Amino acid sequence: MSQDAVPLKLRDSPAFKIAVSLSIATGLYGVSFGALSVASGFDFWQTMVLSLLLFSGGSQFAFIGVVAGGGSGVAAMTASALLGLRNGIYGMQLNALMRPGGWRRYAAAHFTIDETTATASGQTDPDEQRRGFWTAGIGIFLLWNLFTAIGALAGDAMGDPKQWGLDGAAVAAFLGLLWPRLKGREPWAIAAACALATILAVPFVPSGVPILVAALVAGVIGWFSHARMDEGLEPDVDPYAHPHKESIHKRDHHHGGSES
Repeated sequence: MSQDAVPLKLRDSPAFKIAVSLSIATGLYGVSFGALSVASGFDFWQTMVLSLLLFSGGSQFAFIGVVAGGGSGVAAMTASALLGLRNGIYGMQLNALMRPGGWRRYAAAHFTIDETTATASGQTDPDEQRRGFWTAGIGIFLLWNLFTAIGALAGDAMGDPKQWGLDGAAVAAFLGLLWPRLKGREPWAIAAACALATILAVPFVPSGVPILVAALVAGVIGWFSHARMDEGLEPDVDPYAHPHKESIHKRDHHHGGSES
């Protein structure tokens, strides 16, 4: 008789530990969005609606940034939507990876962001993928909105958010997630070219347009690229040297069947 695999305890789950740490780190800098949003002219409830319904940090910062810089509503929505396109690509990957059904499908779509995608795709075991995704998704959603509310309410008392460095917090966090996942020389070159294009465009075009210029540069380079198909923005690798015991038990049980 074969011995059934022992379920992995939550406190021993690598994906759970990663997801909790990401939830805390990401949720904490939600205070910067709340404070910057109020400083940009949005009231408390407008700020909360952006966080609750849009729930995509980069898109939220892009939206209020363009408005604060005097850009039009169309430019703000375009910049926000452009940054949000990556979540659609993530969604296709995660749908194939986890195959959520029923109401979970809609919840998973809302929780599909950089951090949840990185947590799920960085695991090799299907149960760990799901555990990491849902833990990160629920944790970040709750903490992000909690600290957005704190930032929005404390915005006036804090004064100018730039004095606290909050205007750069989201950018730093986004780069911290993005940079380690650039694999290969060409993605690095594309990132550098887009950064240069953005810097050069800022003095000459309205707010919100430089990011569109950077996207155009990336698209043109990608269209004419001859790089290998395995180069690009890849998911995080498993940070553990060996698969955990649950994964080994399941694989052996699946391939080996029962033993007398």
